[in-house]
Amino acid sequence: MEPRAGVSKQDIREQIWGYMESQNLADFPRPVHHRIPNFKGASHAAEQLPRLQAFKTARTIKVNPDAPQKSARFFVLESKKTLLVPTPRLRTGLFNKITPPPGATKDILRKCATSQGVRNYSVPIGLDSRVLVDLVVVGSVAVSEKGWRIGKGEGYADLEYAMMVSMGAVSKETPVVTIVHDCQVVDIPEELVEEHDITVDYILTPTRVIATGCKRPKPMGITWFKISLEMMEKIPILRSLRAREQQAGKDVTLQGEHQHLPEPGCQQTVPLSVGRRPPDTPGPETNSMEAAPGCPPGEGAPLAADVYVGNLPRDARVSDLKRALRELGSVPLRLTWQGPRRRAFLHYPDSAAAQQAVSCLQGLRLGTDTLRVALARQQRDK
Repeated sequence: MEPRAGVSKQDIREQIWGYMESQNLADFPRPVHHRIPNFKGASHAAEQLPRLQAFKTARTIKVNPDAPQKSARFFVLESKKTLLVPTPRLRTGLFNKITPPPGATKDILRKCATSQGVRNYSVPIGLDSRVLVDLVVVGSVAVSEKGWRIGKGEGYADLEYAMMVSMGAVSKETPVVTIVHDCQVVDIPEELVEEHDITVDYILTPTRVIATGCKRPKPMGITWFKISLEMMEKIPILRSLRAREQQAGKDVTLQGEHQHLPEPGCQQTVPLSVGRRPPDTPGPETNSMEAAPGCPPGEGAPLAADVYVGNLPRDARVSDLKRALRELGSVPLRLTWQGPRRRAFLHYPDSAAAQQAVSCLQGLRLGTDTLRVALARQQRDK
């Protein structure tokens, strides 16, 4: 099956999706339209992965969370390699590290490789983790033998790769593999391939292993002028990366944004870990002294630089909140934890930093609960 002349990326997507459905090549979940399509024979295609030399030498492998890569995730775990899976739509960070329970059987490992297992057996990996990814496995809607790739059109795989470049997790030598049905291997006009598109080095199908020999450079980082304000709102970790790159002097002008205007964002206020006090700041991380409702403990009234975080899950730990704050680049000078009361207070150096943190943390979730975040003074007034 070859695309018509003069087609767009969306034309090729629709052609692949329609063909897979009409020929009953698709597998659950169906219909496959607007998805990375799962297909019959996906597990057989994934069996080619452990035979690649790039897999054998890799220690840390990133595999996308879509259904057709479930077996690939299992093989990574079975081989006792580190498995990283991007968070769905990058809503809560970039990676989750899958950590099977000690002595896990093959059945347990298979469960860990499912979407439910990814949720139950994972820990978030933050921007400061200094992780190095040796092999990247992505899903595709269509791919060419030259290594050109088309995803489902939302750009998450391209963005994940660009973010990994920005945080130093991958280099231009890091191989990229995709696992697809044979019908998804088509000719893709080179003029459709854009600067931010990730290319692939190996294509695995139920019948073939294709080494593309692709020489086209992979993305060198995040192409900020392709990022919309809406995407920045949806993906908090982008705000942290943008703040870092802006601090490094890079052009981080967004799509539709005028260059050289003051940059909004959520910058890390101080280079301290959450809960670590500066030398001249006394007091424990958790203060048992009572305060007025909505006030940080030990103070008669909240300061303008204090942020209230409420609706914490009953089983939440202070480490969960610390991790989330690090990932979002919103680290306070000090954190006061009141877990039994399902709240915490974040202490920032000034009111501007506190207000910036409030903006950044809106919509933050721990587990299934969306946290309430406000300036502590405003929370008391309510």
